[in-house]
Amino acid sequence: MIGTHISKLGQGELPQIWPDGCPVEQMRGTWLIAHVKPRQEKSLAQDILALGGGYFLPMYEVMRRKGHRRWKSTLPLFPGYVFLCCADQDVRLAALKTNRIVRLIEVSDQKQLIGELSALQRLLGCNQAILPLSSLRKGTPCRIRTGPLQGVEGKVERRSGSSRFVVEVGILGQGASVEIDEDQLEPLD
Repeated sequence: MIGTHISKLGQGELPQIWPDGCPVEQMRGTWLIAHVKPRQEKSLAQDILALGGGYFLPMYEVMRRKGHRRWKSTLPLFPGYVFLCCADQDVRLAALKTNRIVRLIEVSDQKQLIGELSALQRLLGCNQAILPLSSLRKGTPCRIRTGPLQGVEGKVERRSGSSRFVVEVGILGQGASVEIDEDQLEPLD
């Protein structure tokens, strides 16, 4: 990875918030958190956009390189999650019918979430470099969400500034690890 920075999304690209440019605190409705199937964040946001519902999908750009080839990717800041603002139950039900949502997380403290999302929206709008911050601490039990190791369970370790996924054979007191991007991991419930 070469670098990470925020930029305004170009025309024709998915807006990070809908209604476009609306401050989070001005959106009307009940906020929910949609835990989505792997790599379905943008698709769900497009579905909600078509339904006329509100959402917030914080994203960042990352420059990637493989050999001599370079490209930009726009990735969700919180992989696996989309914040939905449902003004009525019809949007909520239609969102569930998309078959992209694993579960909807009810938010009991709406005021706190709105404050946090508002602060995040301001952070994203400042055009400064932004990076996701994982809450996965050393030793956190987790599962791989995507790729050839999808479904494998283990723990997170840190070595030389990178994250490693560890599978242990407890009876032997030994294991093996592989370097992994934390956006491929989800904590076990």
